[in-house]
Amino acid sequence: MTALAHEVSPAVTDHSASELDEVLWEAWKAMDLPEGYRAEIIEGSIEVSPTGRRRHGILIGRVRRALEAHLTDADLGVHHDVNVIHERKSWIPDLFVAPLDLEEIPDEDGLGVAAHGVLMVVEVVSPGRQNTQRDRIRKRREYARAGIPVYVLVDDFDRDGAVVVLTSPDPREAAYTDEHRVPYGKDAVLPEGTAAGGLVIGDAITGP
Repeated sequence: MTALAHEVSPAVTDHSASELDEVLWEAWKAMDLPEGYRAEIIEGSIEVSPTGRRRHGILIGRVRRALEAHLTDADLGVHHDVNVIHERKSWIPDLFVAPLDLEEIPDEDGLGVAAHGVLMVVEVVSPGRQNTQRDRIRKRREYARAGIPVYVLVDDFDRDGAVVVLTSPDPREAAYTDEHRVPYGKDAVLPEGTAAGGLVIGDAITGP
């Protein structure tokens, strides 16, 4: 469900886009949503969505437990339900990896954390065309623009299911230049040198 849908067309000038960003930012800050809903600013619109279904919660829980076990000896934490802020945009990833103490990466308005301190985001894709496009396309571009090093999608709706691992963001092109799609039934391994390098996302997480 979309609360505001002010799409920014390619013809919009930088000046007017900046004004729109500010309008959306102020509108987003003023929103008072009922429990169970969240609002994000994604590519020129405020998008409101409900909390996920049972399967969505199960997958998030499995990924979170795996990440927490993997990061036991690292000075990093697995977080959720926190606004990630970048240039008047705001997202609420299903999970993200960042310093244990989020006070290390505050955003300037005190509304969440700064995207430059986020090392990895995870989205579990929900059913429905708008939901899949948000996670697969619009958020992919936004996270790349912010330079977030790793974006992982756990996607029940990519054919028979797939884990997609995106790395090497190019902020100017709003794109990740390295993509690995691993079908369910095989192990997706996060690249070494990243925040959770070596983590395996396999049947223990994506299975029934």
